[in-house]
Amino acid sequence: MEALLYEKRSDRRVECALCCHRCLIPAGKRGICGVRENRDGTLHTLVYGRLIAGHIDPIEKKPLFHFMPGSLSYSIATVGCNFRCRFCQNADIAQMPADRGGRILGEATDARAVVAAAARGGCRSIAYTYTEPTVFFEFALETARLAHAQGIHNVFVTNGYMTREALETIAPVLDAANVDLKAFNRSYYTEVCGAKLEHVQETLRGMKSLGVFVEVTTLIVPGLNDDPAELKSLAEFLVRDLGPDTPWHISRFHPTYRLTDRPPTPVETLSAARRIGRKAGLAHVYTGNVPGDEGENTFCPACGEALIERWGFRVANVRLEEGRCVKCGTPITGVWT
Repeated sequence: MEALLYEKRSDRRVECALCCHRCLIPAGKRGICGVRENRDGTLHTLVYGRLIAGHIDPIEKKPLFHFMPGSLSYSIATVGCNFRCRFCQNADIAQMPADRGGRILGEATDARAVVAAAARGGCRSIAYTYTEPTVFFEFALETARLAHAQGIHNVFVTNGYMTREALETIAPVLDAANVDLKAFNRSYYTEVCGAKLEHVQETLRGMKSLGVFVEVTTLIVPGLNDDPAELKSLAEFLVRDLGPDTPWHISRFHPTYRLTDRPPTPVETLSAARRIGRKAGLAHVYTGNVPGDEGENTFCPACGEALIERWGFRVANVRLEEGRCVKCGTPITGVWT
């Protein structure tokens, strides 16, 4: 299928405008994502409707804690990614084209079937996740439009590297996103992910301005992005550019893929990062991959009342009335109905 968002250049080259790499692709070659190919001067997507995963998940797994808590989300993915994160937790599918000679697997389906499966499963949203949804943009867009028309919400779990053009195209049918802000130093993005920090910052600001509900996740890797000063700067950026009510998820790292020389993140490091975020002015800072930790729960920023209790991906208790704290009436930012 011919891809969206590209321009033809001289010598049968094309410039992809889907993500911020803006790959200039010669004829017969693919972009960094490994799933968009220049065929004689026309850019094609190789993963349209070729799903490698389709599962029903709790929305908390995305993680989204302020977006219809306790609801189910039909979660889909194709192979491919435009990042090369050394700690990729889904490398078997995300990095398949890069690691396996361009190989692409996936079961053929169509957008209507995805929306029907979501409705049949009682899902209130469809999540484009597991790999980077930007690389299967054409299929995500068609599915999202159909879902939107049927009252089913759409969620991106993304590295935030889409172009402004892509964001403006999907925004009318994109209800929420969890964006990985992987670090707050440029060298980390360059050396560990193969990307640039400033483009992710631009996407976060763009989502906010276009009305997409945003939560942010940072995986804390010991010795690479756990410096307190860096975490403070990251939290201050969220407060300043996205707002103090932006939920920030601080997740525990476990050695995987090509980053196995680091230990799991100490729980105390996560607790310290949470304190840093709160001190910087963030109202909702969560610890991830530590089931049972107090940092999984939502508290009223005004009176401290426990409003949503969680254990892992399970919601045990929700104490909100029309989006307000049941004790003091403070409005809590989120999508609750």
